[in-house]
Amino acid sequence: MATRRHHEIVIVGGGSAGISVAARLMRQDATDVAVIDPATTHYYQPLWTLVGGGRAPVEESARPQASVLPKGATWIQQAAVEIDPDGREITLDDGGVVGYDYLVVCPGIQLDWDKIKGLPATLGRDGVSSNYLYELAPATWNFVRNTRSGTAVFGMPAGPIKCAGAPQKIAYLAADYWRQQGVLRNIDVHLVLPTPAMFGVKEFSDVLVGVARRYGITVHFESEVTEVLPDRREVTVTSKKDDTTQTLPYSVMHLVPPQSAPDWIKKGPLADAGNPFGYIEIDKHTMQHSRYPNVFSLGDAGSSPNSKTGAAVRKQAPVVVENLLAAKRGTPLTASYDGYASCPLTTARRKMLLAEFDYSMKPKPSIPVIDTIKERTDMWYLKRYGLPFLYWNLMLKGRA
Repeated sequence: MATRRHHEIVIVGGGSAGISVAARLMRQDATDVAVIDPATTHYYQPLWTLVGGGRAPVEESARPQASVLPKGATWIQQAAVEIDPDGREITLDDGGVVGYDYLVVCPGIQLDWDKIKGLPATLGRDGVSSNYLYELAPATWNFVRNTRSGTAVFGMPAGPIKCAGAPQKIAYLAADYWRQQGVLRNIDVHLVLPTPAMFGVKEFSDVLVGVARRYGITVHFESEVTEVLPDRREVTVTSKKDDTTQTLPYSVMHLVPPQSAPDWIKKGPLADAGNPFGYIEIDKHTMQHSRYPNVFSLGDAGSSPNSKTGAAVRKQAPVVVENLLAAKRGTPLTASYDGYASCPLTTARRKMLLAEFDYSMKPKPSIPVIDTIKERTDMWYLKRYGLPFLYWNLMLKGRA
């Protein structure tokens, strides 16, 4: 018989967003908080770029999920499959039902591998990889370090994705390694971007133009990899401007899959009907659902038009908690998220460009004194050591 239970505040998703919110609620003396998530392992995903570039061990990115769950919160180790916001109920994959008074929805993002024809069949083999999976990031490094000549292709899909800089980061890490090995001149490197510029913020885009030029990378703007032909070791690149195609060979290739809200969210009543990716319809400042005032969302599955990064989650979490508690008290929602996001762009094996910006799409540096609108070695150490420390010890504990 299916179990039924009820909690005052239920959080769907135990990733960075869900755990951060749960920790902050517990620090605010919330007494009945439940987190729904089936995962046994919690991952610090930003490290996977460095794993793929041979700059960090993959094991360092994983810890037991039980170790990050805040003390006092209830862990429901199942997957949510349906939300009924009118009935204030969540259905679990085992048929159980969880009722709630307030709901925070942060189930993460779905990787749509099959949207690139031919990719699933060759992923992880024959030089084709992606740093978007724990199991594949080490394969990326294996393919990169064993490449001495030929053609390298790095592709980014259209639409919102988590860490929009990741498709470029691995290209620069690989190119810098090949430069150090003295083989870059033997490798034809291509970067396929769906955007008209290197980055959405001009100041950072200008720097990245120089980075790509330094490595001799051919950049295909407003284009996408639409098909992989593994038998021929070729890819089809389609122009978004006029739908024309060209074929590129590859010896090694790193592709990022198209992404969207999880299918069960897309089909549900919380999704934004006008959003082609099925993201949860929220106010971009308060993070409250547009139609259900007792529902909030943050992180990758929300419709707020910020860059989908862990840094965005870090700024969204306190807004969600403050406004949820205000809704509970019946007082106005005064906390506001300004769209802040940060993209630590590794441009070399010991250099990083820290791109910080908000909804205005203007640089919004948070570190005083130093100039972050240029490549810096100290910022690489921040990426490699500082940010993981911040994540595990402060962010997930509701302290930062």
